[in-house]
Amino acid sequence: MKYHFNDIETKWQKYWAKNQTFKALNPPVSGVLKNAPKFYVLDMFPYPSGAGLHVGHPLGYIASDIYARYKRHKGFNVLHPMGYDSFGLPAEQYAIQTGQHPAKTTEENIATYRRQMDQIGFSFDWNREVRTSEPDYYKHTQWIFIQLFESYYCLDTDKAQPILKLINRFEKDGNATINAVCDEDTSLFNAAEWNTFSEVKKQEILLKYRLTYLSETKVNWCPALGTVLANDEVINGISERGGHPVEQKEMKQWSMRITAYTQRLLDGLDTIDWPQPLKDSQINWIGRSEGALVAFKILNSEFNIEVFTTRPDTIFGVSFMTFAPEHELVDKITTSDYSDAVAAYKKVTAKRSERERMADVKTISGQFTGAYAEHPFTGEKIPIWIGDYVLAGYGTGAVMAVPCGDQRDYDFAKYFDIPIPNIFKDIDISEYACEDKQAIITNSDFISDMPAKKAIKRMIYELGQRGIGAGKINYRLRDAVFSRQRYWGEPFPVYYKDGMPQMIAKKHLPILLPEVEKYLPTEDGKPPLGNATQWAWDTNLNKVVNNNLITSNTIENSLNANGIYPLELNTMPGWAGSSWYFNRYMDPDNTEEFASQEALNYWKNVDLYIGGSEHATGHLLYARFWQKFLFDKGLVSVDEYVKKLINQGMILGTSAFVYRWNYESEDPQKPKKLIFVSKTKMEKVIKERKTIENSEKGALKKRISETGRIKIPQAVYNNWSNFTPIHTDIRFVNASNELDIEAFKNWREEYKEAEFVTESDGKFIVGREVEKMSKSKYNVVNPDDICHNYGADTLRMYEMFLGPLEQAKPWNTAGITGVHSFLKKLWRLYHSGDQETFYVSDQKPSDEALKTLHKTIKKVEEDIVNFSFNTSVATFMIAVNELTAQNCNKREILEPLAILIEPYAPHIAEELWEKLGHTDSIAKVPFPKFEEKYLVESTKVYPISFNGKMRFTLELSLDLSKEEIEKIVLAHKKTQKQLKGRIPKKVIVVPGKIVNLVE
Repeated sequence: MKYHFNDIETKWQKYWAKNQTFKALNPPVSGVLKNAPKFYVLDMFPYPSGAGLHVGHPLGYIASDIYARYKRHKGFNVLHPMGYDSFGLPAEQYAIQTGQHPAKTTEENIATYRRQMDQIGFSFDWNREVRTSEPDYYKHTQWIFIQLFESYYCLDTDKAQPILKLINRFEKDGNATINAVCDEDTSLFNAAEWNTFSEVKKQEILLKYRLTYLSETKVNWCPALGTVLANDEVINGISERGGHPVEQKEMKQWSMRITAYTQRLLDGLDTIDWPQPLKDSQINWIGRSEGALVAFKILNSEFNIEVFTTRPDTIFGVSFMTFAPEHELVDKITTSDYSDAVAAYKKVTAKRSERERMADVKTISGQFTGAYAEHPFTGEKIPIWIGDYVLAGYGTGAVMAVPCGDQRDYDFAKYFDIPIPNIFKDIDISEYACEDKQAIITNSDFISDMPAKKAIKRMIYELGQRGIGAGKINYRLRDAVFSRQRYWGEPFPVYYKDGMPQMIAKKHLPILLPEVEKYLPTEDGKPPLGNATQWAWDTNLNKVVNNNLITSNTIENSLNANGIYPLELNTMPGWAGSSWYFNRYMDPDNTEEFASQEALNYWKNVDLYIGGSEHATGHLLYARFWQKFLFDKGLVSVDEYVKKLINQGMILGTSAFVYRWNYESEDPQKPKKLIFVSKTKMEKVIKERKTIENSEKGALKKRISETGRIKIPQAVYNNWSNFTPIHTDIRFVNASNELDIEAFKNWREEYKEAEFVTESDGKFIVGREVEKMSKSKYNVVNPDDICHNYGADTLRMYEMFLGPLEQAKPWNTAGITGVHSFLKKLWRLYHSGDQETFYVSDQKPSDEALKTLHKTIKKVEEDIVNFSFNTSVATFMIAVNELTAQNCNKREILEPLAILIEPYAPHIAEELWEKLGHTDSIAKVPFPKFEEKYLVESTKVYPISFNGKMRFTLELSLDLSKEEIEKIVLAHKKTQKQLKGRIPKKVIVVPGKIVNLVE
């Protein structure tokens, strides 16, 4: 029979689903996998967008699936699950626009994703599917949040501890001897004072220690989205989602004290096999630096300001100080002469995100405050400026500026004409700052003539002796804002008593997301949940709250009778559910806990994780933080959740562009026509436009007009070099880059009356550019089309064949035919010449066929282990070509070949395996074993040369001696013909290499 790939693939996808072929077993494991080692393969949690998958999305999934299938062949109990990070802003934005509940659109989107993933043939264990938006999932997210709230970070034990332990210490000793992570403004108190504090005061103090806490925080506020965004969700001052302006704003927010784990997050990177660029991203994001805190007195005020510096040895080079514009002292120290200018500068800065300010190293801006600080050693007056290159959240929000030793300070000083004293010996700073850390310090009192390392040590000592500073380790990482002013997210399990947050008991979880009529904030500025009129918890809906208020009877605790308390109306951020989902897959049906200890101890962590590097400082960092916290609490057995991580590259799309002509209208009163110009015509015109003199413009105009399909307006012939490229859908473009003009005009209403300047043959040629495959660029290729036209096995193998997994590579649908032809050729190996009859022989294979098989086994296994999947595909092609040339149809060769290719092309492998007479799936059949003996060469093809020139070749046994080789060569008829009766002067024989006759 012929290779009917659609029928074959549908058949086996149904078989796998019915027989649960890829179901992973939790302990106790029995049967054939009783003593099998475990292996956990995971893909990064996908958000189910409305567009569904394009061909770029499955790349990582295919790679992980190949590895998961390979591990099953190697006898492992493989966990390869899939689920959905189903809370997200896009669904909510769609709800705002249409009124359709996000749950409905999310469900529809998931159905599309599931259908697409099934048709590609992934070996996911769908019994373990999880969705972050399902109550039985987010009840555990809420519970973990409560554990964070009820914990603090003890520096003595270097781990999270119950907050009750801290309270007990406060009651006995106060906090003077407490060595814990807390807010920097935490005041000291003794036990007597603690015991007299009001309950509200105690709760305020505890919030300064809790691992999740409420505080006034400067956040990235997006008015258009009505929510706070994380730093990694803001790009160049606009929201990553939707491209809306983002501004800095003070708001009371929930935050996660991730800063308690900074050093452990850094140290843990040495224990995991992750790409170094990704590790570097986290290292830089955490930003560990060693230095000192130095106190400066602000003149004519009651204030002192501490600054952190990594170069305390350069303190004698300080010529000004710079505060972050949002620093709390700025308004207090600014003089009246400068108050208006400072206020104006602060307003401008508030429109830029912190990430944008950090990245912008070219713009120089600042404003003098009119205030001065006193140099702690010289007593000199130091002017205080504000500048947006200083961030309030990093260090103390102020820097001592040493322009001779820091290029950014140098540029700032030059721009504002601030003195630049030189403290480096024999260094010229007339053009640039000296940032050489080996430079000798001079003009610096007691540290003059010291190298930097020695000077730093001495300066830190001196700061301590004088009581004006101390050594310190600082981190750039800030606590993570955890509140979002939106609807479609996890509700907080929180209510408020006297303005202080209280946790709702575990037995009431989950706090269900309530129904609302509107998904926008309320008229009085509350988050969307403020629109809710009824709340409920637990999945039986047997507890109901009205009007966002909770009663003491409802929460069943010892609060005052008939007390009424407001609920938290914010929701958790998108990264909440994705920070622990890998643990839930281990035991997804557990209703009592997020996973049993038995399951957690068995699966431990993810052995292989594949996903994009764009999550380096978001999901991947937050998830490591949560895992370490859960480890501290004894809830998981390992503190790093991923052993090995691979960042797959991106499959790029080939976009198509039409070129809009931006001409000047002859009559400004008349509406301008929308005119598009063919690419080749445009390029030719631009070239001519640049070279033709003014006297030839008329001829140019005439030539353009005559060759085009429209008449060019008379007054605008000299405006032809002004064009704007516009994306067009690649569906309207053929293989020759010709645009279907009618399809394009019908695409959008504004294009219906557009006119087109074509080539002389009437064709309209588009421009092409390789860029990110994206719905917004209209360059998306739908995998549904590829699977229908060529099959899922072809798609899987082609995506791997495109290039190394970690590299970006452009998609080219035209290239897929080669892989499809290969699969048809593979199919023919198992069938007679007409492809109608399955025919495999049980006869012994040739040595040549065994050699082909075993070199293929060796290469494919090496490639899989090294994730070099692209070279495996090439190896399969070589093997099939060789076996076809050998007319090989032997079972001893074709059975292991089917197993070899199963991870890459599982559907055709299953079909061939069944045709070979097997009744069980091929999925768990042992992987073929490589045998070296079949690659050992017994003969050598010798080049036979005369006076160094090769004339012919001769295959001889490698067992022959030099004398035997010489005798055979001299007796050969081709040698006799070449010598023509002459006797060679010398015969050079190198066994296993060459034979050369010297005449």
